[in-house]
Amino acid sequence: MTTDQLISEIKKKKSFLCVGLDVDLDKIPEFLLKEEDPIFSFNKAIIDATHQFAVAYKPNTAFYEAYGLKGWKSLEKTINYLNENYPEIFTIADAKRGDIGNTSSRYAKAFFEDLGFDSITVAPYMGKDSIEPFLAFENNHTILLALTSNEGAFDFQTQKVGNQELYKNVLETSKNWKNSQNLMYVVGATKAEYFAEIRIIIPNSFLLVPGVGAQGGNLNDVCKYGMNEDVGLLINSSRGIIYASKGKNFAEAAALEAEKLQIEMKTILDGIR
Repeated sequence: MTTDQLISEIKKKKSFLCVGLDVDLDKIPEFLLKEEDPIFSFNKAIIDATHQFAVAYKPNTAFYEAYGLKGWKSLEKTINYLNENYPEIFTIADAKRGDIGNTSSRYAKAFFEDLGFDSITVAPYMGKDSIEPFLAFENNHTILLALTSNEGAFDFQTQKVGNQELYKNVLETSKNWKNSQNLMYVVGATKAEYFAEIRIIIPNSFLLVPGVGAQGGNLNDVCKYGMNEDVGLLINSSRGIIYASKGKNFAEAAALEAEKLQIEMKTILDGIR
């Protein structure tokens, strides 16, 4: 999917919501455990109930890999279902990959060609040659971890290297990589005060923003400092939507939570027109 197609979908739905599909069998409704593939059954119901409010879905691959081959099959069925039934939806493999060049090439082929994801999250620690193999895929996006929402982000990301914080160095350096136009960045909502400075460095890039809702991030603050003229934000919510209920009505409850966020987003977008 191209950036223009994503922007078009955001304008059409008046939403920049990304739903995180982080499926834990201990948390899904108990009656689904009788299904042949409870993970896919859960995902399918969530997707069908929330797709009109969301522009992106983000399965965190760890939640699938934890269940071995069965979990990987569930992930494959989920991405196939999205691509076949909702091709206008932007898909993110939250895999946080990143390794030497030939290994990164294999990761890129696995997620972009075999599974058919539009994008993947990657870690920048190993530098240019670990990221450019992902960027070589023309209509796919590489989402670089820049400033994350976890407590440990302060261990390295905000520490100064010379006169500049490390995360700013990552942002500046990444702009010079080949096909850097295919880059997006992860910036946590719990660090909303950093968005203004981030936008000085990367004014036009899309930011994937976890941490709104359950982790305490504020949507209005993120939009105030992080939105650009193309919106430029994908706000992710996982637990707050997909685990809104453990009853038979879990999908309807998820839809209600997704709609609440979409309404907030529409209000923000209407307010800046």
